[in-house]
Amino acid sequence: VIVLQRYFRHWHATNIVQKLREQKKLRLEWEAQEELRRKKEKEEKLRREHERRLNPKTKGDFELLYHALELWRQEETEQINRTLTGAERKAALCGLLEQEAQLIASIGRHKLNADEENRQKVILHFLNKCAQPKRWKAYDGKITEMDTQFTLRARELLEIYRSISMSDIPQDERIDVLLTLKRTVKEHECKLTQEIMELIDREIDLMSREVKECNLEGLRKRICTLFLQFIKIPKFNPEVAKILKVPPDPLKLYKNVNCCQSCKNYLPSTAFPIPANAHTTGRCRLCCQLDNESRRRETFLKCKLILENLRKSEADYQDDAKIVFLLQHQDLQYLIEKIWGCQSALSACSDLYDLVMVRWDKQHEWSPWNTILLTKDEADAHLKLCDPQKAYETAFIHRIKHKHIWAKNYFAQIQAMTSFLQRSENQTNGN
Repeated sequence: VIVLQRYFRHWHATNIVQKLREQKKLRLEWEAQEELRRKKEKEEKLRREHERRLNPKTKGDFELLYHALELWRQEETEQINRTLTGAERKAALCGLLEQEAQLIASIGRHKLNADEENRQKVILHFLNKCAQPKRWKAYDGKITEMDTQFTLRARELLEIYRSISMSDIPQDERIDVLLTLKRTVKEHECKLTQEIMELIDREIDLMSREVKECNLEGLRKRICTLFLQFIKIPKFNPEVAKILKVPPDPLKLYKNVNCCQSCKNYLPSTAFPIPANAHTTGRCRLCCQLDNESRRRETFLKCKLILENLRKSEADYQDDAKIVFLLQHQDLQYLIEKIWGCQSALSACSDLYDLVMVRWDKQHEWSPWNTILLTKDEADAHLKLCDPQKAYETAFIHRIKHKHIWAKNYFAQIQAMTSFLQRSENQTNGN
């Protein structure tokens, strides 16, 4: 019996050790894969940032450029003030100012090119949206598509616009496209269509005289612009009436128009970046952007990414979360920078690209007083906890609660948050 027990224990111990070795091997492989994944993500992020600075195309890209320019200017200014004095310092600062002006001009040229590219993309996206067939989902989940006379008309106009926007096409094809355009606009007699037909006749005449292509660019752009105006008129393209931002009836605009305190233009409310604690509309987005580019040159890209991820995660809960959709990136920026110190509450990681905001207690709606700033891996682990009060140490919980009280006191000044604060207090008292 003793011999049997000894062999059994040996066999059992061997199995346990073998399982532990396999688990260790799997764990090491997983850690190596995770390390490799993080390394690749970091390299990809650096590559994307480098590409965005070399070829900026979006507002966020230009924010990064202006922010990098401001950091460079501050470093150069500090070095000049530290190493030079008197006339040499003034001369160096003048040289720095000239370099800054040249860099701003270069960024401006990139911006003009990007605006032109983005403008064409926006136009094509708009026209594609008009030309899309009607879609609806049946009871069995199948998608049914149907073209109406209006969508077919929009698609016809889209194809014509694409054709006249093309460059480097043979002269015969260009003439065919122009004649097709002329027949299309000739159906509706008005001042706009008459002007388009006159320009078409002029271009055909100039091409017959073998005028160089470069000398026809301005004329062709004018034809495209006027034809786009033609497309945006609901009388000629009925489908466009559902997509135009400006309603045909101007009386509908009066209730939703505000005056910008800076440029004095009257704009719709969507053109104003209104934070949650604002009492007036203030300046429009364009004026805020110009002010930021000329003075502070801050970048809000990281805060916008965190806010976007937060809204997506809250929408996935499907519990009618509202607070996160009231906040703007300015509010979240205060929350991240002032209250959470731009770092993870657990690991003190300060890479905002790797940080996310999640619920402190996932049973309740996200709010500035029910949140925690963590890395993505830490957030995944945190959301698996049933009760964070039991999982963390008392000192850590007190530190988090202090930040929640700070956030509650700040956002209590906002009238829109009052009802949410009262509801939160009622839930706390009920628990």
